[in-house]
Amino acid sequence: MKPKVLVTGADGFIGSHLVESLLEAGYSVRAFCLYNSQGNCGWIDTLSKEIKSNIEIHLGDIRDYQSVLEGVKGCEFLFHLAALIAIPYSYKSPQSYVDTNITGTLNILNAAKELGIKKLIHTSTSETYGTAKYVPINEEHPLAGQSPYAATKIGADQLALSYWRSFSTPISILRPFNTYGPRQSNRAVIPTIISQIASGKKELSLGSITPTRDFNFVKDTCDAFIKVAESDLTIGKILNSASNFEISIRETALLISKLMNTSLEIVCEEERLRPEDSEVERLYGDNKLIKELTNWEPRFGGLNGFEEGLKETIKWFTYLDNLKFYNPNKYAI
Repeated sequence: MKPKVLVTGADGFIGSHLVESLLEAGYSVRAFCLYNSQGNCGWIDTLSKEIKSNIEIHLGDIRDYQSVLEGVKGCEFLFHLAALIAIPYSYKSPQSYVDTNITGTLNILNAAKELGIKKLIHTSTSETYGTAKYVPINEEHPLAGQSPYAATKIGADQLALSYWRSFSTPISILRPFNTYGPRQSNRAVIPTIISQIASGKKELSLGSITPTRDFNFVKDTCDAFIKVAESDLTIGKILNSASNFEISIRETALLISKLMNTSLEIVCEEERLRPEDSEVERLYGDNKLIKELTNWEPRFGGLNGFEEGLKETIKWFTYLDNLKFYNPNKYAI
């Protein structure tokens, strides 16, 4: 039996997929989900009864240290994914991003230090790089907080590294590039495109379509988390999980439209645009380091891999029981 692990943010998009992947890999999993009076566990609630029966649920709040400490007790590995991630909402409520992304991370770090966990894998984001100054973006690329969200993630990353340097807390930082797949929030561009097409809309409402992204299918991102956790070479390191493939938002929309056998007009809406200096215009990641240290390889890399990942995502979103979770007529921030 592999060790017991804790996944914070297990009720979210990537977190729920990581819980599944860890169970598949033979780990005992405790899922840290945000407390609510209904006892809901987000996307964990949509998993099969067989899968859920193997998950230990811990309802709590990442912003409360006692809640975090109780969640970490008895676990050897800690995957910290809990965060506020919607960039547009970070313009409206930056304090909540500081409280969750920075203070929440501090609570995780202190619990990991106090309880002597074997390894902490902290989740970063490619948004910490800002618009690429060179490509592909490696881990030495300068950081730029072009949104309050990105700024809080930079702060959380640096806080995590400081615990490695100051207290030898065994920390690895995984920096995923633009993860997509089933169960992703409609605030992200790929679900926005798919759900609008699936609902029969003839005009596709988007923000800026010129930025490029390095999209990664969620199964690859989860595999990267596990590979990083299992390698002793990754302690004290920041590692990009990237497909090493770049495509614009416009090209992505056209590709999805083709895969869904439809054609429609793209309309750029003002409310969906980021402030000019806040938009990250180009993201294209270098994945050499994670490959060297873990032997991780994206199974959905390149254009062909991207198409395969999109097909799986489209299939999930177009199933009516799943599409009902989304409102394609409303801009989600």
